[in-house]
Amino acid sequence: MPRDVWVLGLDELNLRLLGELPHLNDYRFHSLLDLAELRTDGEVDIEALLEEARRRLDASSAPVDAIVGYWDFPVSSMLPLLCDEYGVRGASLESVLKCEHKYWSRLEQAEVIEEYPAFGLVPLEGEPKPPEGVRYPMWLKPVKSASSALAFLVHDDAELRDAVDRIRAGVDEIGEPFAHLMRYVDLPEPVAAAGGSACLAEEAIDGAQVTVEGFVQDGRVCVYGVVDSIMYPGTPSFLRYQYPSTLPDRVLDRLSDISARVVKRVGLDHTAFNIEFFWDELTDDIRLLEVNPRHSQSHAPLFAFVDGTPNHQCMVRLGLGLPPEVPQREGPHAIAAKWLIRRFSDAVVLSVPSRERIEAIREEIPDAIAEVLVKPGERLSERPMQDGYSYELGWVYLGARTEAELTEKYRRCLKGLAFAFEDVEHE
Repeated sequence: MPRDVWVLGLDELNLRLLGELPHLNDYRFHSLLDLAELRTDGEVDIEALLEEARRRLDASSAPVDAIVGYWDFPVSSMLPLLCDEYGVRGASLESVLKCEHKYWSRLEQAEVIEEYPAFGLVPLEGEPKPPEGVRYPMWLKPVKSASSALAFLVHDDAELRDAVDRIRAGVDEIGEPFAHLMRYVDLPEPVAAAGGSACLAEEAIDGAQVTVEGFVQDGRVCVYGVVDSIMYPGTPSFLRYQYPSTLPDRVLDRLSDISARVVKRVGLDHTAFNIEFFWDELTDDIRLLEVNPRHSQSHAPLFAFVDGTPNHQCMVRLGLGLPPEVPQREGPHAIAAKWLIRRFSDAVVLSVPSRERIEAIREEIPDAIAEVLVKPGERLSERPMQDGYSYELGWVYLGARTEAELTEKYRRCLKGLAFAFEDVEHE
């Protein structure tokens, strides 16, 4: 008999990817709150979202065999509570908060590894100063955010003050509902004192950025892939995520070892995870950037292109208590990437690629997946969840035999995905 899997934040693209999983007849997928309900403008009411999720689960005739999700806040933070209440497998709330609260995560990392940057809190009240032992350049970011929102690279005291002003103005949008969830667990004193709306400074780190994708089940940690993150030249904004990684095997082995130590330290279990790192080729230094207690849905098509199955497979089987199946290099392509189409100045969107135009691109490049994120009439600077340096317009997923072919396919897609804008100046 098929088992019923409830997906918190199910969206159209990922529903299609779930439909590509092996053993599909063994699963029935149900949407539990759609993305628009979860990503509202303004402050997130966690308790209202949890109550609505409970109401829908209780009202359905379908059983609850698993509750899963692949998005960041609030999905990743709601899942532990719902899984616990309905008696299905999932990570504990405490272990998830130890990952998602950036300051708490650093304190935990410092207990088991040395591969992390100098860090400390910056008060949001009064005259901001760099924390003791943290040098410029440094990144300032809320202890909880999503999609690199409110993260700023600062080089001196003036930039520090400006970044703190901007963080202070927006930190509570996620910080306050996140602090509400923190009340469910016993917090160490430094974390309790910081709360959910604090500001973290971390010494800037250089090198090749990568993401380790893995899972943990019954205490056993498995890393099944590493994805390279490649930036637009001269910026901290992502150009593409590319799989498989081009880093040397010895570096990949070190990344797996560090990942396992951190995952075990925070107590994650019965969940997928992804951990972001930097590796400096000149010094051979590794620095851990961020721990996420979920797999990356951004990478799912890449694993499908190269390995033959989206990495949603791990999420679903972990939720059902089944052994995850991780094929390797069984897909139609040797290399794959998610390209992020961006604009680096503010504008009002006048027009976007039509559905017919996107279908024409798919006819020319059959495996291409294109998603448009903006709508005519929108002002880019008013869209939520943007990094501090650019605006996302859309995504393109592609597979190829070589990196040169991958890049050439993207150029063809980009030429066909015409956007039109009216330039505006920041007020």
